Amino acid sequence: MAPHLIHDLLAPLVTHGFHPPALKKADGIVLDKPGKPSYDSPSSFRVIVLLQTFSKILERIMNSRLSAVARVASLINPHQCGSLAGLSASDAVTTLTHKIRTLQMAGRKVSMLFLDIKGGFDNVNPSILCSMLKSKGVNPYLVSWTRSFLTGRLCRLLYQGSPKIFAPVSVGTPQGSPVSPLLFVIYVSRLHSEVPQGLTLSYVDDFGLTASSASYRRNIQLLQKRYAALKAKGARLGVGFSIPKTEIIHWRTKRDRGPLSRSPIHLDGSVFHPKNEVRWLRYWFTPSLSTTPHFTKRLAKAQAAFVAVMRLSPPGMGLSPFLCHRLASSLLFPILTYGADTFEPTIHMTRKLAAFWHKVQRRTTNCFACTPVDILAVEACLPPVDLLLAYKRRLACLRVMCSPPEINPAAARLPSSLHMPSPHHHGPDTRILCRGNPGSRLPLPWRQARPTLKNRTHLPLDALPHSMFFLLGPDGLAPLPVTSQHLLSESYPAPPPGRAYPQLKLLCRNPLMEEWEMVAPDPPRYEYRHSMKPHPFMGLSKFDAGRLHQMRSGKSYLRAHPSWDDDGPPTCPSCEEAPETFEHAILHCSAKRPARIRHLQAVTELGPDAAVWSSAALLGALTRFI
Repeated sequence: MAPHLIHDLLAPLVTHGFHPPALKKADGIVLDKPGKPSYDSPSSFRVIVLLQTFSKILERIMNSRLSAVARVASLINPHQCGSLAGLSASDAVTTLTHKIRTLQMAGRKVSMLFLDIKGGFDNVNPSILCSMLKSKGVNPYLVSWTRSFLTGRLCRLLYQGSPKIFAPVSVGTPQGSPVSPLLFVIYVSRLHSEVPQGLTLSYVDDFGLTASSASYRRNIQLLQKRYAALKAKGARLGVGFSIPKTEIIHWRTKRDRGPLSRSPIHLDGSVFHPKNEVRWLRYWFTPSLSTTPHFTKRLAKAQAAFVAVMRLSPPGMGLSPFLCHRLASSLLFPILTYGADTFEPTIHMTRKLAAFWHKVQRRTTNCFACTPVDILAVEACLPPVDLLLAYKRRLACLRVMCSPPEINPAAARLPSSLHMPSPHHHGPDTRILCRGNPGSRLPLPWRQARPTLKNRTHLPLDALPHSMFFLLGPDGLAPLPVTSQHLLSESYPAPPPGRAYPQLKLLCRNPLMEEWEMVAPDPPRYEYRHSMKPHPFMGLSKFDAGRLHQMRSGKSYLRAHPSWDDDGPPTCPSCEEAPETFEHAILHCSAKRPARIRHLQAVTELGPDAAVWSSAALLGALTRFI
């Protein structure tokens, strides 16, 4: 295919704002939503639209252009966090927890109502959406293309026994299109409104209404009033809320000793009682914002995934340690630590996570259960989980601090004394609510360390820069201006020159390696260096690489390696001349000299700097000798 062919085909469509009818036909795959009690209702299924490749290319181009002007034209509310470049669920959760803690430190009672838009993408009305774009001064070709894309569509549902007949679709945007999430977020942006002493936060179709007052009963009245206003706005857009997914929670502090508030809320003839646990954006919340239930469920999910991985790699066979390392770092660790950039596990919970992580390290290396955990981490090239959690939190802090505050609601709530590289910093600062409180109830400044008695603490968005004090210094990012890593339109001011975001990420990684070196085993006991990059020999078979891991760690079948069976003498059974250590068995055993001459003439040492650990040919010879 000629390289200019795609450009020549799509450029006129973009210029004239036209989406061809041939690209509007799509197949809808009907998938059941997991966890539904019954599948007798159509609402228990989800339709994923399979679009043509050329259509997706065109939609991706229009998505990038429309997203570039969405913030500038105020098409998106600052408290919308989903389906937008540079934002994630952690930003929404961090903003929420910061707002809750700030209001609680001001002595107010806080409640929150969780809502879910019914139907979501299926409710987008093309006429209303195009009028919204036109009223904000969006370029006419973008408006024309949006109208052309959403109208005149045909879809056929594919399931067992389906007639496979195309039917017209008059409303909604296809779920599976690159531009659909952005169009939906723009469509529901009018549902947001400023709430005094509260917050309206959303992530795509998940909404959260927060209210605060002197009592939970007053919060119920405020939430009912705001829900009625939100419902009226949604009715004008043709959007409703799902009653079964509506939940309410009354937040409390750890100092509250009274019973939990059981004040229900009445909405649309239904009664909703406050929950002890609420799942929102895959985070589990409790009234006291305890992180233990969240990480308990993450641990259970990681253990279930680990069982599936174990089937692929039983001891001594199956996947190589290199592939096991990739599964551990790219599958098990994200499942285990999801939410760790916002939530911090307790010491007791961290020990449980570490115990599971030790199992992952052992399965990766095929080492014995008696292998010390500090040596095991170095052999598996997987740092201890507590160090990885701290590293992940530093990366989250850096990402928030490098985000434009007019885009990221969490960045807009960073402390005003923090010198930020963006001139748009300093959004609404709710810390003023805490003024006048007793000294023991004031939040700690971000520069100040937490006292030993822990009677005072940081606000969530003050704790993030405090964890980065080693990089920020006392004056924030002023000495290290940052090149923003997020998508900015040409209308945004250019970021100041300085260290780029990838360079700062490397600086955040340095403390991880330094702390790992402090807890790593000493050279007399274990001399190999720690690294997060897999060892070259981990690409060998599970059995061969496992033997090398065992011998390097000092816990193997060699007589001089102490294990659970130390009854026999450490003398080499082949030559009976010296203790059977790793070096003796490979380099010095006289009984194995013929095999050593045949295979290992080029191997003279086994230390950390030996050539055998970086040469594929020498590693192959070593495994054949073993």
